[in-house]
Amino acid sequence: MIGRPDTTNGGWRSLTPDITPLLDIIFIVLVFLLLTANIPLQSLEVDLPDTDSQALSSIQDSESMTINMLAGTPAWALDGEQYEDWAQFKPILEAQISALKDTDLVLASDKDVTVDSMLKLLAFLQEHQIAATQILMEDSQ
Repeated sequence: MIGRPDTTNGGWRSLTPDITPLLDIIFIVLVFLLLTANIPLQSLEVDLPDTDSQALSSIQDSESMTINMLAGTPAWALDGEQYEDWAQFKPILEAQISALKDTDLVLASDKDVTVDSMLKLLAFLQEHQIAATQILMEDSQ
């Protein structure tokens, strides 16, 4: 006959399952999922040309405006005129928006310039619907 276990020597405890290992596994899986969760990244879509022809490396001598991104200070230049920072350079660009839309725009950057500077400029151009630009790049030799 099945009887009730004696409570004096912990009989009920022997009948309940030990869930400590289960909790450990649940916490490990939870930490794994939190660490591998996708974080939304801010991005700026840039269309790059698909060809590697010599036409990309040559710049037409027609009317063009050049924006230079320089390492250090001054950090920006528009057709050779230099500006110290983005706060000083942005109003100059805003005053030249109609000229930037009408001419060929050339972006030239030092190799030590941060990506942040390039993204600021590309975001500004996208905001003002200036789509046609040329980006100067060194040949990889």
